[in-house]
Amino acid sequence: MAALVKIGAKKTGAWLVRHALEQLPISHTFGIPGVHNTEIYDELAKSESIDPVLVTHEGGASFIADAISRTGGGRIGCLVIVPAAGVTHAMSGIGEAFLDGIPMLIISGGIRGDGEFGYQLHELDQVELLRGVTKGAYRVKRHEDVVPIIYEAYHRAVTGVPGPTFVEIPYDVALFQKKIDAVPAFVPPELPTFHDDALIEEAARLLAKAKRPGIFVGWGAVDVSREVEALAELLGAPVSTTLQGMSAFRGSHPLHAGMGFSPAAVPAATEAFEGCDCLLAIGTRFGEIPTGSYGCKVPKDLVHVDIDPAVIGRNYPAKIGLVGDARVIVPRLLEATRRASSSNLKRRARVEALIEKQKRAYFESWVAHAKTNDRVSPALFFAELRAQLDDDAIMAVDDGNHTFLAAELFEVRTPRSFISPTDFNCMGYCVPAAIGAKLANPSRQVVGVVGDGAFLMTAMEILTATTEGAGVVYFVFHDGELSQISQGQEIPYNRKTCTILGEVRLEGIAIATGARYLRIDRNEEIADRIREALATAERKQPVIVDVRIDYSKRTRFTQGVVSTVLRRFPLGDKARFIGRAFVRKVTG
Repeated sequence: MAALVKIGAKKTGAWLVRHALEQLPISHTFGIPGVHNTEIYDELAKSESIDPVLVTHEGGASFIADAISRTGGGRIGCLVIVPAAGVTHAMSGIGEAFLDGIPMLIISGGIRGDGEFGYQLHELDQVELLRGVTKGAYRVKRHEDVVPIIYEAYHRAVTGVPGPTFVEIPYDVALFQKKIDAVPAFVPPELPTFHDDALIEEAARLLAKAKRPGIFVGWGAVDVSREVEALAELLGAPVSTTLQGMSAFRGSHPLHAGMGFSPAAVPAATEAFEGCDCLLAIGTRFGEIPTGSYGCKVPKDLVHVDIDPAVIGRNYPAKIGLVGDARVIVPRLLEATRRASSSNLKRRARVEALIEKQKRAYFESWVAHAKTNDRVSPALFFAELRAQLDDDAIMAVDDGNHTFLAAELFEVRTPRSFISPTDFNCMGYCVPAAIGAKLANPSRQVVGVVGDGAFLMTAMEILTATTEGAGVVYFVFHDGELSQISQGQEIPYNRKTCTILGEVRLEGIAIATGARYLRIDRNEEIADRIREALATAERKQPVIVDVRIDYSKRTRFTQGVVSTVLRRFPLGDKARFIGRAFVRKVTG
């Protein structure tokens, strides 16, 4: 029988919400008060363990909460929002968390359930609205249900494939009192077990006999990075990551090859994975971005570890599927592989030398290109930023060209220190997410790297950073275009339709939000401006750094994806696209 906590008094639903949230690993809530949730906010103001934070937009709140969950060391991001408009504003971040597998707890007010009148303010079937982008959506009907439903929502958010859950608290339940004798005690979820030892042994033997093994890790491997390193060293195997999983294997490790291993990956990855005859994939769904639009060659000997059984074999057939939590399976797979494997020191040395050579050559190609342009070189920028940041600094990026420049040119060194929108791929993520990362990790450096188009979507949320004393540095790659799309328009269309931004003066945003403004126009200014920005952030003031970036050299990702997608076109459509591009190139 579940343990109970005695209450023995009349309590409002809002009091019960606060009690439940205080039992969970929640440090902050994010949202905007309104008629339907002011009673909850009044209770949160009394909390000694939870800090309610006012945001400028509920969309920003959901991205902040997402980052709390990604970087908060076991904490879960929590929203407290108004119904209807607050929920729809927040849905971009909720959708991102849902597709990226990030836990989130959403508490919303709701219309009264005890009245005779219809067409109430904010009357909307929120449970039905959110059913497709949450793991569970609940509407509380009685005071007695508030605490157990919030606990159930939390458990559902953090177990299995993580994701967001939603709880609606009707206004009358939140506002009015009812005698509560007792509520259930919170019981944290336990790690799931995995019982198929024979399957782990079979996977280990398959890996041990491979001549050219490789390892591919996603976000699901982020908490077993040490074990993955040990496996890679044992097998002498190169390791590539997904975009979301870039912090699951440190970029400074000599077996780290890059993001993905398709033709859209950097040369170190494509070369190191050439001829791969056995692949160990951990915590990845083989989605469109890390596979370079499904352009990677996956060997028939695929060992796939994932917590979601639907993932195994969905895009690439797995010879062995290990369904379960990587935190349980990977340590046991490591021990089994140690028993099955002999020394692979020669192979390891060969792979490490190849990766080091290719990485150096790729960086040098960017340095050479920097001499052809008077704007800021992405390679020189990321190299200097890495040199000045602590190893455990956190970087948030957004959706855009800058994302793949960071993936190719920035070295991530610790788990959960690189966060990005991935499968939902929502622009506007970086600015609020960096705030969440800083609130969750006040003693660590936090920087955002964001394109000017994505920056404009949520830039006013920097006011929240100023109010909360969150010293985040935002490096805004400023070129006046939605460059990831405009570059994709250039070859097939020879025109840039709706991808040229209006002129924006970022200094004005800094003034409006209380941030400091700095600008980098040339490569010679990079080091001093980064140093100045980081020093300002240490004093708890956010900084906007206007980086006049050079986007003239294409990333390998952009080049590879365009080529891969075009190859899959039907022959007639391929000829039409190529012909149109040629005609427009000639005629203008």
